[in-house]
Amino acid sequence: MKYLIIDDEPLAREGIKLNADRIEFLDYCGEFTNPIQASEYLNTNQVDILFLDIEMPGLSGLQFLENTKYNTQVIFTTAYPQYAIKAFEYHVTDYLVKPIRFERFFKAVQKAKENYDLLQDSTIDVGEEDDFVYIRSERTIIKIVLKDILYIKGLKDYVMLYTVDNKYITAMNVKTIFSKLPHHIFARVSKSYIVNVNKIESINNHDIFIGEMEIGIGEAYRKAFYATHINDKVIERNK
Repeated sequence: MKYLIIDDEPLAREGIKLNADRIEFLDYCGEFTNPIQASEYLNTNQVDILFLDIEMPGLSGLQFLENTKYNTQVIFTTAYPQYAIKAFEYHVTDYLVKPIRFERFFKAVQKAKENYDLLQDSTIDVGEEDDFVYIRSERTIIKIVLKDILYIKGLKDYVMLYTVDNKYITAMNVKTIFSKLPHHIFARVSKSYIVNVNKIESINNHDIFIGEMEIGIGEAYRKAFYATHINDKVIERNK
């Protein structure tokens, strides 16, 4: 996997390279001291992992992600833990706080590699029927019954589809895949998540529970979700 570093600190860039050199599947592409310099390279070259600092002169890492769309996984590398919640709104793969231990670095890279491998192996083609979707895996087309899908998670420019027995990844955003799914079965409950309403086990004021998975309900989606899928099915005592 090809990686690029954007960080204004020479020692930080060197630390990332030293950790990456210990991992055989990582290939160094280059490094830049700020996002503006890196943009030209990213416009003409495919990068699989971007190690991105946050606090940099001129343009921060968060501002860079907000104003650009590159088909690459992002791992933040920063000395400031307070930006973590905001960073994950951009669906980054991981968030590493300096100084970065190799064990933590390797865990983040492994996560990126799992996403990368799934993306290489499969794409999704949603069928016209309401009862299944097609998953393309290399030269094989796999049929997945909709009732076996638990939930779908958005990861920037691709989505992870979780089923009872497996998971699949494809280069498609949440809005697109939701538009092709039957809305009486699937509900978009946040910017990043679609759930199979038939798989919901319980709900509280803020979260949906499917098995061991806890999925937050976004404020912008709460009213429509309850009105469409919940309110009419709640059995309450007569007043």
